Amino acid sequence: MLRHDLPASLVVFLVAIPLSLGIAVTSGAPLIAGLVAAVVGGLVAGPLGGSVVQVSGPAAGLALVVSELVRTYGWRATCMITLMAGALQVVLGAFKVARTALAVSPAVVHGMLAGVGVVIALSQLHVVLGGQPQRSAVENILELPAQIADNHSHAVAVGVLTIALLVLWPRLPRVNVVPAPLAALSIAALTAGLLGWDVARADLSRGFTDWATPAPPTGDWHGIAGAVLLVALLAGVESLLCCVAADRLQDGPRANLDRELTGQGLANLVSGALGGLPVAGVIVRTTTNVRAGARSRWSATLHGVWVLLFAVCLGWCVTLIPLEALAALLVFIGVRMVNLGTVRGLHGHGELPIYVLTMGAVVVVGLAEGVLLGLGLAALFALRRLTRVSIQVRLEPDDRWHVVVTGSLTFVGVPSLTSSLRAIPAGAAVDLDLNVDFMDNAAFEAVHGWRLEHERGGGTIAIDEIHDQWYTTAAASGTRVSAAKTPPRAPDRWWLPRAYRRGGPLSRIPVRHGQTWVPSREGGDETGPHGGAVPDLLAGTADFQRRTAPLVRPFLNRMARTQEPSHLFITCADSRVVPNLITASGPGDLFTVRNIGNLVPRHGAAPPDDSVVAAIEYATAALNVSTITVCGHSGCGAMAALLCGGENIGALPGLGNWLRHGDHTLARYILSDPAGEDHGPLDRLCRVNVAQQLDNLRTHPSVVRLVDSGRVQLVGLYFDIGAARVHVLDREGFSPVTTCPR
Repeated sequence: MLRHDLPASLVVFLVAIPLSLGIAVTSGAPLIAGLVAAVVGGLVAGPLGGSVVQVSGPAAGLALVVSELVRTYGWRATCMITLMAGALQVVLGAFKVARTALAVSPAVVHGMLAGVGVVIALSQLHVVLGGQPQRSAVENILELPAQIADNHSHAVAVGVLTIALLVLWPRLPRVNVVPAPLAALSIAALTAGLLGWDVARADLSRGFTDWATPAPPTGDWHGIAGAVLLVALLAGVESLLCCVAADRLQDGPRANLDRELTGQGLANLVSGALGGLPVAGVIVRTTTNVRAGARSRWSATLHGVWVLLFAVCLGWCVTLIPLEALAALLVFIGVRMVNLGTVRGLHGHGELPIYVLTMGAVVVVGLAEGVLLGLGLAALFALRRLTRVSIQVRLEPDDRWHVVVTGSLTFVGVPSLTSSLRAIPAGAAVDLDLNVDFMDNAAFEAVHGWRLEHERGGGTIAIDEIHDQWYTTAAASGTRVSAAKTPPRAPDRWWLPRAYRRGGPLSRIPVRHGQTWVPSREGGDETGPHGGAVPDLLAGTADFQRRTAPLVRPFLNRMARTQEPSHLFITCADSRVVPNLITASGPGDLFTVRNIGNLVPRHGAAPPDDSVVAAIEYATAALNVSTITVCGHSGCGAMAALLCGGENIGALPGLGNWLRHGDHTLARYILSDPAGEDHGPLDRLCRVNVAQQLDNLRTHPSVVRLVDSGRVQLVGLYFDIGAARVHVLDREGFSPVTTCPR
């Protein structure tokens, strides 16, 4: 592992040094505090955290909070707040609440970080220009024109040089192995020293006297408690989100979020006790660590060792760095925190307003207030999505009004619902489809009241609840089945046999009026002259007219005068074989021939059969199909009759005459040997029959010409009903050469 982790730790160390110093500057803390936090992040959070590749240290996202705490309570008290925040994180980790932090909207977190980045960039831009930052972002914006107008030649030169190097260095060949922040600060310091520029220098000695002596904060304990909670939550959420992002960057062990929160808490305990900045997982260092090839915790731990050695042995080097160069680095970091890739992703999910509001509020009002406003807007967006309802009203060609309500029907959607329903003319016939996963009392009262009013005016209403019977239950008993939303269910309409659909046969059973069968509007149980067959069939047509017809009408209208199928599909009349279902085909795709046993009479066969021949001729000559498919199936009754010599069909002379076209199939079966997936004589005969019918097709001269010219392809399919599997058979019909995927 060390052969990967050792070089990765050196790369992360080179990135961590300038970032730690810059964050200490913008936090208003001693420079040594940034290095202390980096050391503790490596030596404590590295081995004890929940991620094997995450690197912790001082985070730019906490800089505004720390700077405000330093102004309010002083540096030593801020160290104590960091210590107490760490203790709170340890407690939260012990109670395993880390996953709860992930419930915070990423739009709020990214908006907060972007707002912090803007504030940092605005404040440090004044330092780059040789001035002093103001107390707020708004003041920094107002003072910026005057600051630009003043002449700060050396400071501006150092800042522009640093930013230019940060932008251009990664694009330079062969030298970009050195991290851009380190190269930019080193070159800026060297240039300022050689040219004798008048710039301010970093001073590492400031803060040594206060280093290890955190002091209890004095003042309003409510404010102090709020500060502890804010530091703990912000550092914790940022670390956990970074941890999740790190998992996406590497293929090693997944992170333990509760352990990560506990490890971050222990790191903040130690950092606060030693006079360091708050510690959190840092995405820049973590990404650098993964890209440098880190495989284990050793990389993050060793990076802390290198920072410690640098602070002890090479701390004097820091005094060579111009403060304007550090400020330019912070300006660059602040601008980079406004991530355009994140903005595009949030825009695609409709969460850009949350991001923009949070960022703007952090800049204008403050960090805590901005986060709270962002959370509030995120909650409103979530409520809107959870209660979203779609209402479609259209007049069908049969002069019936069709209303489809989809989503969660709550009081929020009642105004739109009632407006749509009242637009329907009085006395009209209405089909109301309620495809809702929840209906509250306000929505029920609105629907029920409109229904009673419409029926008193002479109209008729048929209500069909597709998802769950919220309205029916409430109308019958005034109670609810459940107070919670119901989960989505798989579609259970056209492709299921009626006996397997929810509630058995379609709920609206047709009723006979005179000699005409029409769908019942009261859900009665009348039956027709054939028991439930006619009502079920007519209810199915009504269901098609109501649900499917509006969807297929546009393209059926376009193909109303002509058809252009690409396949002639010859299959059995067995009720269990549904060609469009097993081939996922729609209207206009298949020109279908169905008969007993999916037989194709040979050319010139006796007794003659013009029906199948006519279909073949029309499909090939008039419709120009490109494929002729013969599809057999398991358990075929026609093949069973052939296998037993027709002894069971004596009373069915027409069937006996028809099955004579299967004599060649029976002869081929007798001469064949079992092969492939043989599940018994009947199964093998059904497969052999497919191959024989393909040979029968080749006895027709017109088919032979088309096949030889390459215009038509012959295909054999076999549908295993019990397994619901479709096989493409070989030329002999025994073994599947292709098994269609599940």
